[in-house]
Amino acid sequence: MSLPEPTRVALFGGSFNPPHVAHQLVALYVLETQPIDELWFVPTYAHPFGKQLVDYEHRLAMCERACAALGPRARASRAEAELAGRPGFVASHTVDLVDHVAAAGHRPRLVVGSDILGEAASWHRWDDVIARAPLIVIGRAGHPLPPGSVATEVTMPEISASRIRDLLARGCDVTGLVPRDVLGYIAQHNLYQP
Repeated sequence: MSLPEPTRVALFGGSFNPPHVAHQLVALYVLETQPIDELWFVPTYAHPFGKQLVDYEHRLAMCERACAALGPRARASRAEAELAGRPGFVASHTVDLVDHVAAAGHRPRLVVGSDILGEAASWHRWDDVIARAPLIVIGRAGHPLPPGSVATEVTMPEISASRIRDLLARGCDVTGLVPRDVLGYIAQHNLYQP
């Protein structure tokens, strides 16, 4: 009797503060073009550089709503919360996430924007990360691909969560930038208000 093949999982990590339509577009592109079985939105539990974030449970709930439109192969993962439960936790590193997912019997890949590659030198154990979770690189408008990188044929639209937060704080309409169900959740919980 043979063991089942490990699930090939694309890990799409980020603050998701809030998740927006560009995140959904990237997720759908990866699901439809890459050799993976599932894509997981993995909201960071605590930002490694101390950036202020809306509560983790709110960001996870918004990711669940963003994933629902993408079908059963996309889901929001609590992996960062599981890592945060470890003694002495301050902030997880991507290598911790990759090891955690692999230890659960999955074959991880890592979805990153080309803008992140320019910061690779500051990542904890970057060489281990890319060896254990080969990259799926998404272009970002205004961010050239670093030499030697392999990218997908898609560029993520110029939509930023920080701009969305600013617009929401000023009472501006963000319809078209944020999925309807996420926008409903934001309104229901009065998130990103001044």
